[in-house]
Amino acid sequence: MFSEDDILPLSALQHFLFCPRRAALVHIEAIWDENRATAEGYLFHERVHKADGESRGDVRVARGLRLRSLRLGLTGVADVVEFHRLPEAMQSETTVGALRSGMVLEGIKGFWCPLPIEYKVGKLRRERGYEVQLCAQALCLEEMLDVAVPHGALFYGKTVRRLEVSFDDSLRAETEDAARRLHEIVRSGKTPRVRYQKKCPECSLVSVCMPKITGVRRDVGSYLRAALKETGGETE
Repeated sequence: MFSEDDILPLSALQHFLFCPRRAALVHIEAIWDENRATAEGYLFHERVHKADGESRGDVRVARGLRLRSLRLGLTGVADVVEFHRLPEAMQSETTVGALRSGMVLEGIKGFWCPLPIEYKVGKLRRERGYEVQLCAQALCLEEMLDVAVPHGALFYGKTVRRLEVSFDDSLRAETEDAARRLHEIVRSGKTPRVRYQKKCPECSLVSVCMPKITGVRRDVGSYLRAALKETGGETE
């Protein structure tokens, strides 16, 4: 269990899954910069959070729900949590493992299962990092509500489509491991070495990280000879 002082935002897990160095730059060195993608994402999530909750038959929709897990040491806000009424045959406090299969919503009959829905700006695609982020939200809900959360969904704004995600044992283990490694990096206070990857240009911190420059190991002499060669100076 983590203390309140050690809890990290769920967004830190997203940074870590994209690149551990990015997570360290943000959460150790307190460096941040925006690009078009991050600005669009922020505005998109703000619109989702500010929309009113709603009811659609056997579904109740909550927006901007605060989440926390002391076991994972994470906290944040769910874009949407849908509470689905369980079929009559399941409307009892049966358990799934150590957790209840459904929960009671105040003033509403029946038993309900919460399902997190994470909104993404782009086109429908399967990306493991997004699935881990969503699973972390499910683990927070399970800890807070003492109820099983078997699956959720990623909603993609450009294609207006959902991708269903099942929180199986493999994904849960991967999520817990990612949270553990995130905390290890932040606790160490050390930013990992840069390693250039194809996705680096997509990062809003690329101008700070400078992966093409700082990602190549070379001695000072080699660096100076290369710099002189580029400027037409002597290399011997």
